[in-house]
Amino acid sequence: MSKWKRGLALAGAVFLLVIFCLPMYFALTGTFSMGKFMASLAGALFAAVMAYAMWLMYRLLNRKRLEKDGRRIKNVIFDVGNVLVDYDWKTYLKDFHFPEEEEKKLAKEIFQSDIWNERDKGLYDEEEYIRRFIEKAPEYKKDIRRVLRETPKTIGTKDYAQAWVQYLKKRGYRLYILSNYSEYMLERTKAKMNFLKYMDGAVFSCDVKEVKPEPAIYKILLEDYGLKPEECVFIDDREENCRGARKLGMHAVRFHDFKQAAADLEALGVK
Repeated sequence: MSKWKRGLALAGAVFLLVIFCLPMYFALTGTFSMGKFMASLAGALFAAVMAYAMWLMYRLLNRKRLEKDGRRIKNVIFDVGNVLVDYDWKTYLKDFHFPEEEEKKLAKEIFQSDIWNERDKGLYDEEEYIRRFIEKAPEYKKDIRRVLRETPKTIGTKDYAQAWVQYLKKRGYRLYILSNYSEYMLERTKAKMNFLKYMDGAVFSCDVKEVKPEPAIYKILLEDYGLKPEECVFIDDREENCRGARKLGMHAVRFHDFKQAAADLEALGVK
């Protein structure tokens, strides 16, 4: 709640308290008279009725605003990783039981490297990316190949994903995917994405050779499917990707967990 709203609420509470206490004040100070008592009682009742009326009006106007926003937002756009699927490379890497020094090196030179993010753009074939990873840590050449070969194991579908998109679909929203995803990973994990059948469209970075948060990939989605930015809400776990959507006029919700994201969507009228 904003400061001015809190101030108004406090002032209103104080006013009502004063009005309700006036009859007792007159009685205790010896200045009681039937006229004063009836006036203060009428004032207290009037204040209570007005407060209730204002509360009802607020609820009505707020509901209309949410309904208006809900109609305005027609398209829900999802990121995939850490929104509709789990992406847990840390547990995956630990399961190899490499020595601590090697594990840290592989984490840095594979999953935390710029090459990993570039891989999502799909500019080269998989073997070229493997070669570039190996250049960073040639002493672990064999293990790098093994880790990369099995990276689809980092992906697991969220238990709420299918039910969530089904619900939104039944509510009449059009659903889309906008995700940074490498070709190698997409080919080997697409079968796990049971929510894809409910989507009205999808743009994966490896297919269009562009990545978030660059404006081009958002524009491709909007133009390919004829979407108006102001009618879209984008859900992503990374703030920089949400900012990219907002810059083009879309609403955006940063995803932390399902309950929070659902509440943020409801605040926009999407429910």
